[in-house]
Amino acid sequence: MAAGPPAWGVQYTLSLPSEDSALAAAAELSGMGHRLTAVRVHGHFRFVPSSFWYGRPSMDPELEGWWQVFSLAVHSGYERGALEPFLRGERMRVAQVARDHGGFQQGCGEGHAATLEGVFTRDGLVHDRPGAQVALPSPLPDDPARPPAGPPWNAGGAGEPAEVVQAVVAVAERLYGSAEDAPDALGWLLDEEFAFGEPYGTADEFLGDLADAVAHQGTCTDTTVEAVPFLMELACDDDIAPGSRLTLLHDLVRLGASGPAAAVALADRITALGGVQDESAADHLTRQAIGRGLPRLLSRWDDESDAVRFTLAALAALCGTHDRRVLAWPATLPAPAQSSRADAVSLLAALLSGDRKGLTPALDRLASWLPGVAEKAAGPNVDREDLGLAVLPDLVREEVWSEHSMENSPRKYI
Repeated sequence: MAAGPPAWGVQYTLSLPSEDSALAAAAELSGMGHRLTAVRVHGHFRFVPSSFWYGRPSMDPELEGWWQVFSLAVHSGYERGALEPFLRGERMRVAQVARDHGGFQQGCGEGHAATLEGVFTRDGLVHDRPGAQVALPSPLPDDPARPPAGPPWNAGGAGEPAEVVQAVVAVAERLYGSAEDAPDALGWLLDEEFAFGEPYGTADEFLGDLADAVAHQGTCTDTTVEAVPFLMELACDDDIAPGSRLTLLHDLVRLGASGPAAAVALADRITALGGVQDESAADHLTRQAIGRGLPRLLSRWDDESDAVRFTLAALAALCGTHDRRVLAWPATLPAPAQSSRADAVSLLAALLSGDRKGLTPALDRLASWLPGVAEKAAGPNVDREDLGLAVLPDLVREEVWSEHSMENSPRKYI
């Protein structure tokens, strides 16, 4: 008989305002079936003489005096993929435990249970339940069914990688002339070593490297702000293949949504600390830079495909741009009732028009079939408008690059 899949583990980290609240949350997690649960003062190893961190300043001074709970949950009998809908519910459940005790869920990590148990730090261990596992329902929950798609749209192919690289380099040469004069994130495009490097297998590989150079792992910085005019110039360049141009526009949506996405991710933390989280300067300036270049992109509106218009409308919503053509467009888009297209258009229309009352039902419909939206929406401290803006990159991805929508997708997200 073949051996089953190895047990899967998830380690959760919670931040709580006091030792008592941390101990209470730890007891609750242990009661849910978590195998190991430890409670330590925030920055515990700063006070341990043998630790590398001993005596060093706190990496998160806002949490000075807070406590942390580290808890390991183990699940067995299934491959990781089959567990995802259940684990999503568990993440929401543990986040609620943190909120109930005045704190927030700071993160979680996953891996083979044996590995996580072996490296689990026992300092402050308060609950040790050898062999404990979180009870799994039978059958496991499935992801919700996606509604029928709207009419297919196609923005064209991504183009040959060498041609896309050549077009991008030509724009860089036109704007900057040399690597020395280019922003830090773009100098490599004009570097001699790049010119003689290995060719890219696909245009998307190259565009992925470009996106990572501009905003490493999606994080906006000062270099991102400097690079936005270049991305806008690329999106207007007729030598960029239509599918690659659409990819660039989606990258701009992702960058423009970085501020709202951070607000959603940090909503519980902000509430627990009793403050208001200001948008980072880099996120704010990135969105401002996109907004300054948006009128030029919108000037081509009448000649654009619906896929590009959908992406431009998302950018307009993120930047608060009230272009009359964009505002009127969602009502003209073929979007059959009870379709994913109709749900996407409802959210976009509510954001573009500033209809806060329309946001909640639109988000509820999306959450009924998009698990990522459902998980973000589960937090009671999340602002609905921030949430609507934060999910726009995923929404563009789902609609424009869905297997139901484009045959030759430059990025296979689904």
